[in-house]
Amino acid sequence: MNRSVFFAALRRRGSAALGRSFSVQQERGVEAILEEARRRGVSLCHLAAILATAYHETGGSMQPVEENLNYTAKRLTQVWPARFPTIARAEPYAGNPRKLANRIYGGRLGNVETDDGWRYRGRGLAQITGRANYAKFGIAAAPNQANETATAVRILFDGMAQGLLTGKRLSDFDTSESLSKAATGYRYAASRAIINGDVRQNGPKIEAYGRAFETALREAGYGPSGQERAGSTGPGVVVVLRPGKSGSGGKGQGDSATFRSSKTFERLAAAIVAIIARWAK
Repeated sequence: MNRSVFFAALRRRGSAALGRSFSVQQERGVEAILEEARRRGVSLCHLAAILATAYHETGGSMQPVEENLNYTAKRLTQVWPARFPTIARAEPYAGNPRKLANRIYGGRLGNVETDDGWRYRGRGLAQITGRANYAKFGIAAAPNQANETATAVRILFDGMAQGLLTGKRLSDFDTSESLSKAATGYRYAASRAIINGDVRQNGPKIEAYGRAFETALREAGYGPSGQERAGSTGPGVVVVLRPGKSGSGGKGQGDSATFRSSKTFERLAAAIVAIIARWAK
């Protein structure tokens, strides 16, 4: 697929994702996801949903993030009203992320030891929380690996494709249109349930992000089933042929040399394009 076209589409005014300018780190995060999708042969709509989820879960950074548990007492009563019904009950946990993590996550999500709530706090591109969830992805012994890009990308793809996060998976939200060659009509808003049950609140955001990524992928030549469409190019490389001028100023031997030079450039260009095409697949 043509990465330059893909990123240009996301930079367009009115795009719901990334916007007109984004950082090198954001681009690297997107590239890591695109490469994993290419390796796995992920369909266009599923890839758009994965990108939309990563964009939402990371606040647009497209890099693994760690759960922020530094709250004021007032905010604690708003986020966890059942646990902190009053300011007085919340005060001991305000500004104390470790104590808060062990209070809200302790004794559940597979957490059994005293400090498990803190040790297994949310991390990653699709944040996993709790010892049991870290164990699903084989990193219970080394939870900080969830902050490493390669591991975070693997968790994102496996979790969404296999239903390892909430029991919901990408295929649950396909439609006849999304499975067709048209590759449209995927239920992005409803797919929020793969990560979290707050579909009414955040589903519309996932819908907007998903449509933006879907449009960019299609324009860039990403095929419906994860294969590149015929005629799509590699990472946006353009070869410009500029044969040298003959020094004779007339026809004959000078023109012949120019013709041979042109043919040499053409063969070289064809070889470069072929190499790029094989690399991009």
